[in-house]
Parts: sequence; structure tokens; C-alpha cells
Amino acid sequence: MNLVTPVSGKLSVGVSDLKISSGGVEQIVTHALGSCLGVTVYDPVTKVGGMLHAMLPNSSVDSAKAEKNPYIFVDTGIPQLFRQAYAAGAKKERIVVKVAGGASTRGANDLFKIGKRNITMLKKLLWKNGISISAESVGGDMSRTMYLYLATGETTLLIHGKDVPL
Repeated sequence: MNLVTPVSGKLSVGVSDLKISSGGVEQIVTHALGSCLGVTVYDPVTKVGGMLHAMLPNSSVDSAKAEKNPYIFVDTGIPQLFRQAYAAGAKKERIVVKVAGGASTRGANDLFKIGKRNITMLKKLLWKNGISISAESVGGDMSRTMYLYLATGETTLLIHGKDVPL
């Protein structure tokens, strides 16, 4: 499990990474969400929060890679995000889910449509498990930085140098 409580009060989530915190952390952040998806989960009662930065939609393209690091893929990373949040004390009936990314950063030349496929995979998984998205900023053609503040559950995005609440 990636339950972490750093001294600095800030957790950074890299590409194909996941972090969960249940205290001692002020914020979790991930940078450069282009076609990748940033997904946060937060339980307002226990203040357990987590963030996943998934790069690709479907692990079937490389099951060996998914076995080594399930956070690369939406279909294997999302179940891990929820399992680890629940193990840290979050409850499904209280969990708040927010999503950012899934952009088409190549514009008209986006042949593989990774961002769109990431969003589709995420929504299918959540729907199948009876979980709703509380807020999202997906699609478009811009990169985003995503912050989750664990004291309040507030999620903000940094887009073109401006803080935007999600």
C-alpha cells in the first residue's frame, strides 16, 4: 500500500503513480496532466485522500507491465486507488471522486485518442461499481496540475497559471 505521511506535508504523485494519506499531509499534487488522468478520492469524515496519475486506458496492451506497475493503466490503477483508500479508512458511501486530464494534446493529429479513451475507461469502471464523479475537468487541449487539500477535500487545478476550483 502507498499510505504515506511525509514530514514536508506535501505528497507528489508522478506519472503512473498513486499516493494515499490519512493524516499529516496538507496536499497531494500531480503535474502535467495532458492525456493522462488525475483521479482523486476523498472521505470527508476520516479525511483519507488519495490521487492516481494514470497514463493509458487498458492494461491488455501489456499485462506484464501492468503487473509490475498497475498505476500505469486506468483499468488496473482505479481499483488499486479505491482498495488502498478503503484500507486506510475511507468508506465507499462517503467517497468524493474528482477527475482531471484526458486532454487531446496533439489536436487534430491525435490518432490514438488516449485522453478520450482514458476518460471512457474511467467512467465505465466507476459506473459498473456504482460510483459517481463529483467534479471533472476533462478533455480539451490543455495540460493541468491537480491539487487535493486533505484538511477540506478541496481540489483545485492550475491551468495556464490560474488556480481553478474543481
